Amino acid sequence: MASERRFFVGGNWKMNGTKKSVDEIIAFLTKEPLPADIDVVVSPPALYVPYVRDKLPKGIGVAAQNCYKETKGAFTGEISAEMIKDVGAEWVILGHSERRHKFGETDELIGEKVGHALNSGLKVIACIGELLSEREAGKTEEVIFKQMKFIADHVGGNWSSVVIAYEPVWAIGTGKTATPEQAQQVHVQLREWLKKNVSVDVAIQTRILYGGSVNAGNAADLGRQGDVDGFLVGGASLKPDFVTIIKAGHA
Repeated sequence: MASERRFFVGGNWKMNGTKKSVDEIIAFLTKEPLPADIDVVVSPPALYVPYVRDKLPKGIGVAAQNCYKETKGAFTGEISAEMIKDVGAEWVILGHSERRHKFGETDELIGEKVGHALNSGLKVIACIGELLSEREAGKTEEVIFKQMKFIADHVGGNWSSVVIAYEPVWAIGTGKTATPEQAQQVHVQLREWLKKNVSVDVAIQTRILYGGSVNAGNAADLGRQGDVDGFLVGGASLKPDFVTIIKAGHA
């Protein structure tokens, strides 16, 4: 990992949790101090965002899992970036593969959401990734570069508030993980894309996370790759193993 990029570990709780289980997660996250030089952000379901923000120390960031591209209006079931900020959270995850493939969110909509969230003062974990069929067809670069373009077109001058999460869809919740070499290869390609299409400075400074069945057993090897700047963790972020994954940033 380049010294100028702080290691970053995000925990996406997805649609999991009760107040009881959230309290258990907070307990293991606060049992002992987490490494001060690693950024940690957790993302509970929207209902629990203010509860988690109130209970966690300020050193741990809190993200919503999604938001809409408008400030307010007749959008039943949606939440806005402004609402997320209003309850004290600092981050939002946008473009997760489950939003893309289970709920039909388009590259264009995700780009618009990214722009609105950033302009509203939130920081964004922007997710990209290819399906197994796309990887097997040799289309990984084509797919992720297209997704990146729609995101980049809406970031403007706010790159310091963006973290990119590369999540190969075939490795999310399947137990399959990209090898450290596969992850590094794609991260290098993404950094080259940023260099050519945004700027050299943005390419050097932007953190690119790996997400896809990261666990306590594989985190250290993944984290040693020079262009893997951290992780976006799914199911393992609900368990004490998440602390081990966070500490893999020192491995």
